[in-house]
Amino acid sequence: MAQAAKINTVLSDGNRLRILCLLKDGERCVCEIWRHLALPQNLASHHLKVLSGVGLLRSKKDGLRVFYSLNKPALRRHITFLNGFLK
Repeated sequence: MAQAAKINTVLSDGNRLRILCLLKDGERCVCEIWRHLALPQNLASHHLKVLSGVGLLRSKKDGLRVFYSLNKPALRRHITFLNGFLK
């Protein structure tokens, strides 16, 4: 229950929801993400770190670039939990 509450708190931010929507089509480099959000790079990185911290994103480093993608199993678990909780 505590983890679900934490994830819901993280998802209450509009920029973080926009990041999830942006990543639904596949992985992206942080340099692509911040441009789509019209946010400073450091703020976009902060939001990515928060989403990663609760397990909703995966990241991989390729040289100097970091690529982010959705952690679909974690998202499915959270959705399943919420559906069960709300029924």
